[in-house]
Amino acid sequence: MKYRIYVIEDDENIRNLICVALENFGYCASGFETAEEALDSLSELLRRGREAQREYPAMFVFDWMLPGMDGMAAIRKIREMPDFSAAPVLMLTAKDREMDIVQGLDNGADDYMTKPFGILELSARVRNLLKRVEPAKEEVSSLTIGEVSINRETREVIACGDRTELTLKEFELLTYLMEHINRVVTRDELLDHIWGYDYDGETRTLDMHIKTLRQKLHDAGAQIKTVRGVGYRFLREKEAGK
Repeated sequence: MKYRIYVIEDDENIRNLICVALENFGYCASGFETAEEALDSLSELLRRGREAQREYPAMFVFDWMLPGMDGMAAIRKIREMPDFSAAPVLMLTAKDREMDIVQGLDNGADDYMTKPFGILELSARVRNLLKRVEPAKEEVSSLTIGEVSINRETREVIACGDRTELTLKEFELLTYLMEHINRVVTRDELLDHIWGYDYDGETRTLDMHIKTLRQKLHDAGAQIKTVRGVGYRFLREKEAGK
């Protein structure tokens, strides 16, 4: 399931940049120029009832200074809506004084970023906030995507119908990528998860492991796509040729 994120930003260029970045990281993004437009969209979802629940936003990215209703007032309104009150909110604004940050967090924002901002930092903050709404996963022993199957208990890997032997790190890399199907997983995230937060080596170590992993998966190695300058994405079989 792709999480939908509402982006409320009156600057069209910044709004489009955020939406494109979120889409590239595997989310669905809906952009709005004003808070009123976003609130009207939420009201329409509620009016449509249960059939629209799959379109509910899982998170909001709000600018503070908006034409009409400002972002802070809109956040307070959202917190009063039972269907959306638990959705995390990231405030993304040019207001960078310490008191602005305190006010933003005290009035309903779950996290606060100031402009200018980096796309990778934005992705990390979004990812961390969305952990709050992720349902608890019941870990299954086996997983199959396209031409690749793994078994966590036996560490058996089948690629294109053949069993292949992987090292521990290769198996952990493959498992993590498959668990996050279609989402761009950054190099830093993989290094943190596989090698640990105290890892201070080069990212080249990761790239070499990915290269070897692709070779061992034979033709199915094409399901691991490099997202230049960011990280990797594990694709479903039908998308592997893209």
